[in-house]
Amino acid sequence: MARHLTRNARGGVPSWRSLPCVLCLMLLSACAGRPTGVLEPVAANPSAAQVEMLVTTTRGRAEKPGEMFSGERALSPTFADITVSIPSDTVRKAGEVAWPRKLPPNPDTDFATLKAEEIDRGAAEKWLNSQVRKSPDGSVLVFIHGFNNHFEDAVFRFAQIVHDSGARSVPVLATWPSRGSLLAYGYDRESTNYTRNAVERLFQYLAHDPEVKEVSILAHSMGNWLALESLRQMAIRNDGLPAKFRNVMLAAPDVDVDVFGSQIADMGKQRPRFTLFVSRDDRALAVSSRVWGNVSRLGAIDPEQSPYKEELAANGITVVDLTKIKAGDNLHHTKFAESPEIVRLIGSRLSSGQTLTDSRLGLGDHIVAATAGAAHSVGTAAGLVVAAPAALVDQNTRRNYVHHVESLAGPSGGVR
Repeated sequence: MARHLTRNARGGVPSWRSLPCVLCLMLLSACAGRPTGVLEPVAANPSAAQVEMLVTTTRGRAEKPGEMFSGERALSPTFADITVSIPSDTVRKAGEVAWPRKLPPNPDTDFATLKAEEIDRGAAEKWLNSQVRKSPDGSVLVFIHGFNNHFEDAVFRFAQIVHDSGARSVPVLATWPSRGSLLAYGYDRESTNYTRNAVERLFQYLAHDPEVKEVSILAHSMGNWLALESLRQMAIRNDGLPAKFRNVMLAAPDVDVDVFGSQIADMGKQRPRFTLFVSRDDRALAVSSRVWGNVSRLGAIDPEQSPYKEELAANGITVVDLTKIKAGDNLHHTKFAESPEIVRLIGSRLSSGQTLTDSRLGLGDHIVAATAGAAHSVGTAAGLVVAAPAALVDQNTRRNYVHHVESLAGPSGGVR
């Protein structure tokens, strides 16, 4: 958007003195004591649901087989064919990933991996074409996760998204090298830049595959930067974006508002329908704003405030404000994942062909009223907008965390 948008970026951002407290909330929101290596395949339970996905990644290979890929960078993209088993809804709430408490996982109560095979590019193309031909509408959903995600985090969260939404689209996970640590923000950010060309090549393949009729993209947090930059590159290279790219869904985007405006402009007039999900109480994005020099992050703007309101309208961007929804983690960064009613509401609206135009759609009364009569099956990939991966802290970060906070904090608790 216009360069002047940054002048409204100061509101609602915590001071540096409060940064250690916010980081502590991040730590407390993590899942401690979780086993690693959960991608080692186990036998299927016939009563459990299954989600098959294609994975493309620029991550390096992990040393431990059950981890499959690490947070380090590979020289070229790798592909994988993965199937995840999901336990019955009687033992798991919608929006939750039932992480195994011990290994091997129990498919009756846990998310479990049934298949995890690395494949070459030719096999990946064959898998995709086969699945698209079997799908009811030839649609593909590409999911790009956010900051601080291990490979298994992205796999299990995407499986949950696909299952809980009732998606009919072919699932494709594009995962980039994240070290899965709160202290690796800079590395993760540069990893999204490192992965731009690989994601653009995926988009180019989907654009030219005649079997693929529709493409939707769901990105969360820092993954929005990767999605937007890859689309921008593709548009510049191709002199526009293909019509089959129908929906781009930006969940809590950790993107500079001014840079977003430039990216949108570079895509040209023919571009997908963008849906932006914001929450002004997103504490993770408030910290990110401080890191980036008090420049407002796209996922935390007030869409009713000028000049945001006018710029968003001029660019035809639909905004859903979830600020008053009290769900998700302590950082208010994962409301999408833990609000099943929102999943059903937005999914039913999009599957019925309605555009989301009410920026106050997230208010509780509206959601309850709209969900009461909504179909519980999503129908199209565009309905998958509201689930996003929660940030998780690895064991090494937990062990070192106190030291890092103490190195930042002075005697009074403020940051030096």
